[in-house]
Amino acid sequence: MANVSIPLSRNGLSLPGFSPKRVRFTIPELRSSIRISCSVGEAKSEESESTRGKLFNFKEIKGVACGIFAVWAVASASPVIAGNQRLPPLSTEPDRCERAYVGNTIGQANGVYDKPIDLRFCDFTNEKSNLKGKSLAAALMSGAKFDGADMSEVVMSKAYAVGASFKGVDFSNAVLDRVNFGKADLQGASFKNTVLSGSTFDEAKLEDVIFEDTIIGYIDLQKLCTNTTLSPEGRAELGCR
Repeated sequence: MANVSIPLSRNGLSLPGFSPKRVRFTIPELRSSIRISCSVGEAKSEESESTRGKLFNFKEIKGVACGIFAVWAVASASPVIAGNQRLPPLSTEPDRCERAYVGNTIGQANGVYDKPIDLRFCDFTNEKSNLKGKSLAAALMSGAKFDGADMSEVVMSKAYAVGASFKGVDFSNAVLDRVNFGKADLQGASFKNTVLSGSTFDEAKLEDVIFEDTIIGYIDLQKLCTNTTLSPEGRAELGCR
């Protein structure tokens, strides 16, 4: 649990008989709870009407300030993905990994899905039949293992695959539009005739990756060519200069 205090100074108010009181706001249902403490003043019984008026205004200011800070604290506490997106908590469904074998029944290349697919930390090593052609639009894949799997013709639009392992994966004829492959291990993967528009590979391992007839935008290509792990053959296939 994180504790945050907002000290609100009384300087300039000169409120006689003003004593400090601490008010706490607890925000549940986050992976790490947040406790926000706002300092507020309370006048003693002998305060004057004038003092009460000033105190009322002060409390109003305090309420607004604390409310704004609470919203900021909640937003800051959520784990950030990228582009101000945030990862939800890990799914507790016992069969969440098996969801990959069904996929999204209405998933399309624009990232639409009927139910979120959480494949984080699942192991699909050498899976040769159950992933081919599946729609995994917007799937969460970070930390998962797909080494040696047949993922040809899959639709992974807007998937989050940061830190996942795809060594030797067959991605031929797949739609991998706007996938985040940051820090993923893609050594020896095949992207033959694969759509890679908008996908990012920041710090990904791309040794011996096949990019034959890959469909990729010019700007995306420029970014991909900056990856120092690309083999000479891969750079030639991409047309990197």
